[in-house]
Amino acid sequence: MDFSRVRKAVFPVAGLGTRFLPATKTVPKEMLPVVDRPLIQYAVDEAVAAGCDTLVFVTNRYKHAVADYFDTAYELEHRLEKGGKDDLLELVRNVLPSHVRAVFVTQPQALGLGHAVLCAQPVVRDEPFAVLLPDDLIWSKGPGALAQMLALARAEGAGVVAVQDVPREQTGSYGIVAAPHFSGRSGRIDAIVEKPRPEEAPSTLAVVGRYVLPPQVFDCLERVPAGSGGEIQLTDGIAALLAEHPVLACRFEGRRFDCGSRIGLVEATIQFALEHDDLAEDARRYMRAALDG
Repeated sequence: MDFSRVRKAVFPVAGLGTRFLPATKTVPKEMLPVVDRPLIQYAVDEAVAAGCDTLVFVTNRYKHAVADYFDTAYELEHRLEKGGKDDLLELVRNVLPSHVRAVFVTQPQALGLGHAVLCAQPVVRDEPFAVLLPDDLIWSKGPGALAQMLALARAEGAGVVAVQDVPREQTGSYGIVAAPHFSGRSGRIDAIVEKPRPEEAPSTLAVVGRYVLPPQVFDCLERVPAGSGGEIQLTDGIAALLAEHPVLACRFEGRRFDCGSRIGLVEATIQFALEHDDLAEDARRYMRAALDG
């Protein structure tokens, strides 16, 4: 499989975000802000920086805020332009570069992450593609996590799954890979297990929400049996894919924030505030005062 040009990135954004109720009763969790940008913008920026130019958002029929965010806001732009607020106008206009297109696909039922990815098949077709879960916000000083993964995919001609080390007692919260020849930052995956008990986990390398996959995974997702609640798991599809196509685990350089949890969103907000030149000192001052108080 040729991974030299991965153009399409899939963003599953159909979830209900119940951990953030009541805020997510009207605001999708992907639109929750980290400083001055919503979570989805960070994931989109990562994909675009890695060379993707077709962004496939898999949403549900009730979520319109994500589509509205990437659409043109004519009245807002007119007011900003009329008011001479050119800097804000550029921010609003540049949520997507001009060469990038957004495609929206509906997931008719909440049948799992694997099913959400399968819904993107008519757009992805027979090309290798990326999957990014906006809940997993990854901060990096250098190239983004997806760019690192694509470099590995191109070099090895293989699919790539992002992983991070977790304490063994936490393996039951993640998909865990078996990669017996893992060395440095990568290794071929022999098996992948969804949420194993600590004593049964094949390693402590946990899957993080970034994937580079060949189109053959769609056939695997169509074949794998549904689990509890009729859900199709992406990890099951990747496990089936291993028999016919190599997939590597990649321990990316950077820090992952689990913004599907409240504490993760708080931690990400602190980290990104400290990265803003106009906020960093005030943020440090407030945190010192809050801790002293």
